[in-house]
Amino acid sequence: MRRKIIVIGSGFGGLSVAIRLAARGHQVSILEKRDKPGGRAYVYQTKGFTFDSGPTVVTAPFMFDDIWKAAGRRREDYFKLQPCDPYYRIFNHSKQGRYLEYGDDEQALLEQIRSWNPRDVEGYKKFMATTQAIFEKGFVELADKPFLRFTDMLRVAPDLARMKSYMSTYSYVARFIKNDFLRRCFSFHPLFIGGNPFDASSIYAMVHYLEREWGVHHAVGGTGAIVTAMERLFKELGGRIEYNAEVDEILVEKRRAVGVRMLDGSERRADCIVSNADSAYTYHRLIAPRHRRVYTDRALARKKYSMSLVVIYLGINRRYDDTDLVQHNIVFGKRYKGLLHDIFNRRRLSRDFSLYIHRSSHADPNMAPAGCESLYILSPVPHMGSGVDWSQVGRGYRDTIIKFVEDHYMPNLSKHIVAEHMVDPRYYQNALNTYLGSGFSIQPILTQSAWFRPHNRSEDVDQLYFVGAGTHPGAGLPGVLSSAIIVENLIGSA
Repeated sequence: MRRKIIVIGSGFGGLSVAIRLAARGHQVSILEKRDKPGGRAYVYQTKGFTFDSGPTVVTAPFMFDDIWKAAGRRREDYFKLQPCDPYYRIFNHSKQGRYLEYGDDEQALLEQIRSWNPRDVEGYKKFMATTQAIFEKGFVELADKPFLRFTDMLRVAPDLARMKSYMSTYSYVARFIKNDFLRRCFSFHPLFIGGNPFDASSIYAMVHYLEREWGVHHAVGGTGAIVTAMERLFKELGGRIEYNAEVDEILVEKRRAVGVRMLDGSERRADCIVSNADSAYTYHRLIAPRHRRVYTDRALARKKYSMSLVVIYLGINRRYDDTDLVQHNIVFGKRYKGLLHDIFNRRRLSRDFSLYIHRSSHADPNMAPAGCESLYILSPVPHMGSGVDWSQVGRGYRDTIIKFVEDHYMPNLSKHIVAEHMVDPRYYQNALNTYLGSGFSIQPILTQSAWFRPHNRSEDVDQLYFVGAGTHPGAGLPGVLSSAIIVENLIGSA
């Protein structure tokens, strides 16, 4: 049966579910608050520089292939993917000049591990052997399956216990690896999806296996090239996208979603609604309290939310190819557990930081004018629940980070900045409509995963579905794209 479907938001979750539903013959419209698509993957362009604001690595390229296959097309005809070489360089700032280069050459990786701690070579091999089983269960079997009933959780509980999912990612890695820096290198992955490695379930250790299995890729033309390709495909399938169209309320009649009211007061009717907006924001701001029995304001406030981010986008009028920095760089500060405790638990802005430095033009010169660099520097920070006044501290925080990078990694950086854009937690709260300005929605801890996470089909409102970081299975491209498969199947079987 052909249905009229409204998708709120055009992030990767919204675009992918819209394509899948349009390919099934449904009449699908996307309503996007901003002036172009992307959501967290919004693209900024200025003075010839292109800045991707969203995910910069693709770890499961076959998932994009599957979207195009569902539409009867070939992904390669719309955008290209290239392997990253190396995947990352991970710097130990406590020991200047030392880093772990992590790529697809396993033997080279083992030799590097040996240089840090010879005993950890065998430990790493054992660690990798266990992550395959976690991956097979956590990703292959469960990632695209809905958890709508508590019995769904009980069914997999023995497997989760066997995989020691009750342990944190860091604790799980520490069972096999003894060197503290190497423990950080193989446990940081939850940070990519908004989790604290000391709290996030050990099931996220499977991300390391996923990277080893399929590699780490980037899109030619940046992540924005993927968004543009998805927009094109959706329109070719007859889909309609409306920009500068902010939804103010989801209309509910007799417990059923029947449409939306826009910020300008106009109404759009539909047979069902799919929200790619942050799930907590959707419940808190788009659905009247009288329609919410499960996700009340009090219930939402009790959830634990991911950290937020400060991201500094820089256009540089020189190249830094003569430094140790590659395309993807992670810099661990002197503190690790203490810093993460400040960010996630104490909600305090620390004087120190760890950084992710993304040199997009390192592998894709088209991201910047000739002889120039396009890059961003990302620092995890507490979400808006911390009470930090970013209008007061933002500039000083930016200056401290720039000086740090300039002193240790990119000499004379400040003298070569010709374009700049910066975002902080206010951007995530106000532009992206995330609850408390979190960067990745609800934290990926065990008690907020699978059935315990906001469901892909609303418990409060019939014909309301969720895709994206705030629902099952969670943040990160593989999780977000999996949520679209779940909703496609739920609507198809409704």
